[in-house]
Order: sequence, then structure tokens, then C-alpha cells
Amino acid sequence: MVENTPEFPGGELALHKYINTAIEYPGLAQENGIQGKVFVNFVVDKDGIVSDAKIFRGVDPSLDKEALRVIMSLPKWNPGMQRGKAVRVSFTVRVSFTVPISFQLQ
Repeated sequence: MVENTPEFPGGELALHKYINTAIEYPGLAQENGIQGKVFVNFVVDKDGIVSDAKIFRGVDPSLDKEALRVIMSLPKWNPGMQRGKAVRVSFTVRVSFTVPISFQLQ
């Protein structure tokens, strides 16, 4: 547990907006009607950079790959803080911080 968890610039709403804008629905998944939510766990390093992204719950290899690409493209976060120092925080421990990425056919 850290005193202050990392925060995406602009907050949770800005994070979801970024993800929704960055998603490029894989053509093969679209053609086959594959949709669902991919849950990705990741670490925010003490410098605010996202690293070690892993699929926590996947749907399809093509959607999983796209979800990882988007998470790894996230801009710098405000890092987690412990006793006044920036620290590396893993979101694999706290499932509530797992980022859901929705894929829906239009």
C-alpha cells in the first residue's frame, strides 16, 4: 500500500478518454464479430512511466495485443508517493486499478 497512488494526468475520466481515442479495433476481430473487455495490469514506475503491462483477463489474442499497445502508449503519470518519495506501484496487487478496455462493434 502506498500513501498516494499514481494518477493519470487529468484523472480517471481523462484516462478512459485517452484509451477510447487510442484504440484501433483489429480488423480480423471486427470481421469475426469478436468483442469484450480486456483487463490489463501494469506498473507505474517512480518516474511516472507505465511498464510491465500484462493481460489479467483477455478476450482474443488480437484484442489483447491491441490493449497492451494502448496501455504501453500511455503518457507519463503522476507517480505514487510514499513518505514524500516517488515509488514504483504495481496495479497487479489491486484489481480495482486494472484498466478495462472495451471493444464493441459499431
